[in-house]
Amino acid sequence: MYRQIIEGSAKIEIPKEEKISRSMGVFYNPAMSLNRDISVLLLDSAGRSGMQIADPLAATGVRSIRFLKELSASKIKRICINDYDKNAAKLIKENFALNKIQYKNNPKIIIQNQDANIFLLNSTGFDYIDIDPFGTPNPFLDAACKRLARNGILAVTATDTSALCGTAPKACLRKYWAMPKKDAIMHETGLRILVRKVQLAGAQYDKALFPIFSYSKEHYVRVFFRNDKGKTKADDILKQHGMFNGTGPMWLGGLWDKSLVDAMYRKALKSSYFSKNKELIKFLKTIKEESKINAVGFYDLHDICSKNNIKSLLKREEIMEKIRKSGYKACETHFSGHSLRSDIPCQKLVGIMKINKFL
Repeated sequence: MYRQIIEGSAKIEIPKEEKISRSMGVFYNPAMSLNRDISVLLLDSAGRSGMQIADPLAATGVRSIRFLKELSASKIKRICINDYDKNAAKLIKENFALNKIQYKNNPKIIIQNQDANIFLLNSTGFDYIDIDPFGTPNPFLDAACKRLARNGILAVTATDTSALCGTAPKACLRKYWAMPKKDAIMHETGLRILVRKVQLAGAQYDKALFPIFSYSKEHYVRVFFRNDKGKTKADDILKQHGMFNGTGPMWLGGLWDKSLVDAMYRKALKSSYFSKNKELIKFLKTIKEESKINAVGFYDLHDICSKNNIKSLLKREEIMEKIRKSGYKACETHFSGHSLRSDIPCQKLVGIMKINKFL
């Protein structure tokens, strides 16, 4: 049984089940609508014209439908939509028809019903590949990296945050070849562990995968990579892997392309649709500020108070102002609502926080 919903410009039929689980086969997760909002904005800002796009794990087809309806026609040369589940493939076609998108005998749109890896490997390559599975993206990384074009963009989602963020450390070692830690900054370290694993998959094929937009949200982490081809560039990526805070190995480089984040934020503000989404606008604004600070990890203010016996906590805005007056950068972080990102050394921050706010 199905019900109809609207997401962005797409009108789609989705299964009636209310609890999302792997056993559903075909599923639609409303919590991932922001995931797709960001994908549209990123391709609108970073993707070149005439892209060949792959959606190997399409489920209801909502992401591809939104790309076709919300991106300019010149952006997409061809879009290939696939799902291994026969019911999903059938539903995708029904949803295309519901949105009055002509897919039959249309060389621009290809809908397939194959194993995702076979679907990718049988192709000639793509400028954008979106790997958005239920659980770990590991089974799809090799094929995706093989078929990612020069200067192409690879989007990777991981929902197995229990492994990446330290609840299941043995699972992280098996899947991501790294040791996580369940602590105040676990979501950033988990994201950086994922980045390294994807980069290792790309390096095999002399592909240097640089994160251009990364974030953690609710039950998942997601990273967009741009592919820069070349052995030396791939080697340079590997040099930026290492340990941090007793966790890793992980990616120790930047998580964002500052100019891209700025462009996405500006487009969202100008959009009649996205500008109404206050959650999205606030999220992008926070990441825009974070992208200006070159720092691995962030500071959880409650955690610092607990570890340093600080009884009276200044307001975060006051702390950030004091940091800036000390000659360092500071801003909020999207990873946590009671934390900040800064390039200030920890002990200097502790000194600022220990100053009695009533003096």
